[in-house]
Amino acid sequence: MAKHRGKKSARELDPYKAREAKKYDNPIPSREFILDLLTEYGAPLGIASIAEQLNLFEEDDLEALRRRLNAMERDGQLVRNRKNDFCVVNSKDLISGRVIGHKDGFGFLKSDEGGDDLFLSPRQMRSLLHNDRAVMRVVGVDRRGRLEGALVEVLERNNHKVVGRLHHEGSVGFVVPDNKRLHLDIVIPECDLAGATHGQMVIAQIVEQPTKRSQPVGRIVEVLGDHMAPGMEIDIAIRTHELPVDWPEAVVEEASVYGTEVSDAAKEGRVDLRNLPLVTIDGIDARDFDDAVYCEVKPKGWRLLVCIADVSSYVTPGSALDSEAQARGNSVYFPDRVIPMLPEALSNGLCSLNPDTDRLCMACELYIDKEDGRIIRSQFFEAVMRSHARLTYDQVAAIVVERDQNLRSKYSHLLTHLHELNALYKVLHQSRSLRGAIDFDTTETRIQFNDEQKVEQIVPVHRNDAHRMIEECMLIANVAAARFLQRKKLPALYRVHAVPSEQKLTDLREFLNELALGLSGGKEPTAKDYAELLDSVQGRPDRHLIQTVLLRSMAQAVYGPDNVGHFGLAYPEYAHFTSPIRRYPDLLVHRAIKHLLAGGTAEDFEYSYPKLQVLGEQCSSTERRADEATRDATDWLKCEYMLDKVGEEFDGIITSVNSFGIFVELNQIYVDGLVHITALGSDYYRFDPIGHRLNGERSGQVYRLGDSVRVKVAAVNLDDKKIDFILANSETTDEANSQKPKRKSKRRKRAKK
Repeated sequence: MAKHRGKKSARELDPYKAREAKKYDNPIPSREFILDLLTEYGAPLGIASIAEQLNLFEEDDLEALRRRLNAMERDGQLVRNRKNDFCVVNSKDLISGRVIGHKDGFGFLKSDEGGDDLFLSPRQMRSLLHNDRAVMRVVGVDRRGRLEGALVEVLERNNHKVVGRLHHEGSVGFVVPDNKRLHLDIVIPECDLAGATHGQMVIAQIVEQPTKRSQPVGRIVEVLGDHMAPGMEIDIAIRTHELPVDWPEAVVEEASVYGTEVSDAAKEGRVDLRNLPLVTIDGIDARDFDDAVYCEVKPKGWRLLVCIADVSSYVTPGSALDSEAQARGNSVYFPDRVIPMLPEALSNGLCSLNPDTDRLCMACELYIDKEDGRIIRSQFFEAVMRSHARLTYDQVAAIVVERDQNLRSKYSHLLTHLHELNALYKVLHQSRSLRGAIDFDTTETRIQFNDEQKVEQIVPVHRNDAHRMIEECMLIANVAAARFLQRKKLPALYRVHAVPSEQKLTDLREFLNELALGLSGGKEPTAKDYAELLDSVQGRPDRHLIQTVLLRSMAQAVYGPDNVGHFGLAYPEYAHFTSPIRRYPDLLVHRAIKHLLAGGTAEDFEYSYPKLQVLGEQCSSTERRADEATRDATDWLKCEYMLDKVGEEFDGIITSVNSFGIFVELNQIYVDGLVHITALGSDYYRFDPIGHRLNGERSGQVYRLGDSVRVKVAAVNLDDKKIDFILANSETTDEANSQKPKRKSKRRKRAKK
């Protein structure tokens, strides 16, 4: 290797030297160059040997190399062996990724580079917790055909404080985590109970992480109190998922430096759009406005301007604001509050496109064909704008659809622009159908609170044409951003939605065959094949069932540097560009576009492919964290809402079928609960996973996904956030309940033997 490189400096050989020189005053070879070196060498190397291979001998260079190697190890690109030498992590023998825990003790490793998850047995999970990052080696295939992993090294511990309920037994306490993915209880020595008593909700700081031979050990750092207090459910969700809430002092200071108004210096060199009647259109309760639109008719179609708050002008790489935004990943929206990604001085101030105020923006200008809604041409540029109105979805729908005369008079100067937006939306919506984008008919809900912050009711959110109008504008701007980055071959973070897996498609086709239906497209169906099937079953009574099964056959959308397209939206390229106030990936896309506008190339770009891989996983992880936190809080609130309804009967729809029972969503209330298989009667029920049903062997009774049933609320468990239903049939219920003591009695007898 040394002979191969000769006396020439590694800095000169590094193809990414321009990028490194831009980032550092005295740069050392890039991560990519180091990985190539280790891969070519084909064996582990210690830090001294790596330095020799790179011709690095100065003390400052050696310290920089040590830090870089440690960072690469932390990010899962390298791993140390027992001799403290560095090895390249690759998908053939070693796999780095994030641990996904399961309440039953086993887990999975989600690889940083994609592909199938590794199954982790309870034995391997003894020294791991959910969300830890680790390196695994493949040790075989389990009896279910899954690749099985064994722990090589823990890269990063991501559970530092755990929220749960304290159980005091003798001279020791145990905190049972509220997050059920954390499968290990936290041992609390008596001297570290901090006055907490049995049954209280507490926060435990982990002082010793789990090992193969011992559970995690912690100490109580905060007593939250009774779990029924108003707002407690959100406080618990925030702490359970370790959502950053408080702003570091350095972040607050950086945000305050910019003041409250855009300076004249910041406006220089930008396209002036202040006279253009751009408007924001959002929900009535929105507080930050990160997108504004304008539309005018042209001979061949329309000119559409989508202007997005220029967050990247204030949040720069390496700053305290950037580090905090990256750690948060996204804003988190709870039923009664928001945890923003950026401080309020930016999110509701300088980066919010408030009406009649100068604001910096990134503009996407699109010319769209009037016949098929395709993009004729597009360009991006930095601009300064003034929003001419803050409109709500309901107002716009009333103006362009219902033709409310009072609103039309008030906003007469915007009527032409709004009507062209509506005309453009209709063409884009038609193009969406022709393209084959999948449009599932799902119901979103909103929780309404009374004056005491208790749940008053759960109501559906109705979408109108104004919602869809803005959605189509944002979609086409996102597509334009992805195409621009793809065309320039710049490493970037895409929003990717992979095609359904082969196994999922096999199961889906078996299910459809039973209904005398088929999915076209052969082994590689497209979104259009899905959409055509959905259209064909619109009039069927089992439409809800078919739609649910189709939805569950699809993969989850994530962020990554590999542009594999967006299956659900039927786009060959797609990125998130339109919400940099609340999503970090959008901020990264803005930086990439600005880099290209400034004449930059891939070689001198701040972000390399490996770095974007790590950031993609990070952003996907924070997105999942936000979803889980809001779901936990919402499930708690729904349980609390149902506490005084035990014994009442409701009609509902079966939303899920498992081997242990059926889940039912109550009509008009939008609350889910479980009817356990033991509450279905005295029959023996066999689970059919392909048909999504339980079949009674003796009675022939079938419970299938999408069926209507009437249930009674049997119990509500706030600790587990679960609601138990029984069928509203006293005879069936009595038979089911009468069997339980008998089975328990048999278990006790066997245990005594």
